[in-house]
Amino acid sequence: MLTLPKRIIQVLRHFEEVFSERVWEWVKVLLIGAILAPGERTVAAVLRVMGQQNEQQFQNYHRVLNRAKWSSRKLSRLLLLLLVHLFVANDAPIVVGIDETIERRRGAKIAARGVYRDPVRSSKEFFVKTNGLRWISMMLLTPIPWACRVWALPFLTVLAPSERYHQERNKRHKTITDWARQMIRQLRRWLPERGVVIVADGTYAVLEFLTAVKGLAKITVITRLRLDACLYDPAPQRKAGKGGQRGRPALKGKRQPKLSDRLHDPKTAWKKHTVSCMEALNAKWKSRPVRLFGINLRSRRWRSVGCSFVILKANLSPSPCCVPIKVLMPSKSWNGLCCAGLSR
Repeated sequence: MLTLPKRIIQVLRHFEEVFSERVWEWVKVLLIGAILAPGERTVAAVLRVMGQQNEQQFQNYHRVLNRAKWSSRKLSRLLLLLLVHLFVANDAPIVVGIDETIERRRGAKIAARGVYRDPVRSSKEFFVKTNGLRWISMMLLTPIPWACRVWALPFLTVLAPSERYHQERNKRHKTITDWARQMIRQLRRWLPERGVVIVADGTYAVLEFLTAVKGLAKITVITRLRLDACLYDPAPQRKAGKGGQRGRPALKGKRQPKLSDRLHDPKTAWKKHTVSCMEALNAKWKSRPVRLFGINLRSRRWRSVGCSFVILKANLSPSPCCVPIKVLMPSKSWNGLCCAGLSR
């Protein structure tokens, strides 16, 4: 460690308080070795790349991961605060992405593994399964000046075991959205005064999840809604008094056209918006390709079956919170993207 540059030592000093003095010496070797090791980053590979393959007390490095007492949550919080301090302005919202990934692992001792769809090898026509561990990762989305693009910098990762794993141990199964809700609440406790924008894919377009997140202050969730989703007008007001409506109150109003039909309807009114994330950082990036979006502002009032209050307060906002979006550039991968939630 004496040969490391001073700048690297200054960065590592922020995490020293989480570990004891003895464990910290082993942690520094594991961390630097994980950065330098090619291929799989196992403890043995880390020791080899650090020149300690003949270390007789090699079990001490393994015990950092399976016996030593330290809090990974404290490390995540410190890492997040450092990233926000370096890459996000004080008055800017914090854009966070959340997504799941599969770590391909096999073995009898890996109890939390399951069988999942392989997102890399699968396609619409071809379904591929894979064995491994499913992790949910929360990442800070920030433009990197020297890379000329937005990077996703992970700071919090949670293991989401399969349903079979919980059934075999008589435990309550927690879905992906259950874990995501807990992660967002943890993020809110770490950054109580900052505005946060959560960006997720269609897996998180769940009404119960959006309802729970809507109750958190200064949280906005952007997710992809299915093009074939059934959307309805809000329920009409119930007539009171004599001669009023009988029976239970209506839960939904008139059915609206599907997003797929609205997307190809020539009568749909679109308002054009040009988006370029890099334009504000460097003037020379203005020549880079930008995305041209169309937003349908007339359809921001809607509800879906089973939930009548997810978009309740969003409908009162002067700016559209839940609108169909169409990509007007050649790429069509973002058609149907909708945002849900409310930034208060």
